[in-house]
Amino acid sequence: MKRGALALLAIVAVVIVVATITIASMLRSGLSTQGEPTATEAFVARVVRRWAVPSELRHAKNPVPLTPAILAEARAHFADHCASCHGNDGKGEALGKQMYPRAPDMTLAATQSRSDGELFSIIENGVRLTGMPGFGSGTADSAYGSWTLVHFIRHLPRMTPAEIAEMELLNPKSPEEWRQLQDERAFLAGEEVTAPPPSHPHHH
Repeated sequence: MKRGALALLAIVAVVIVVATITIASMLRSGLSTQGEPTATEAFVARVVRRWAVPSELRHAKNPVPLTPAILAEARAHFADHCASCHGNDGKGEALGKQMYPRAPDMTLAATQSRSDGELFSIIENGVRLTGMPGFGSGTADSAYGSWTLVHFIRHLPRMTPAEIAEMELLNPKSPEEWRQLQDERAFLAGEEVTAPPPSHPHHH
């Protein structure tokens, strides 16, 4: 019993020391998001992301059958809603690299090893203390869209250059970018475009 109490005290002491070092480091450098997260912060972020998943979803299987049409639908959905932070290839080399913690490289095992239900929950419910919002609305349509995105996330390690090029055409664009794209198309077709198409709100 005495040995167990000593072990517990040692663990508590280590936690206090690590917390003290982390806080001291934060006080010295401030709370800028420019630096890389510490090992402690990365560990906490992984734990929080796991806790964010309801127990009933942790081992759930994707109920939406995978077909070429479903994958194409999910690819377009990802390009329009997710790529601005995660990149078309899912590697986080977009706005996600400016976040704190960084958007993960979803082609790696840290994401690919998660269950279908875990990925679905992250898409639907988001993750607190990160830049990942919850896109779910509690409807069947919302759940369907999120399950199709799970299929696409599984496909990310096998993305082809042709798929990425197709997604670039579907990424959200500013009026200036639309105008440039339309002017390029008009030039190639021998036509003239004088105004960009109207913007439309995006819906999950």
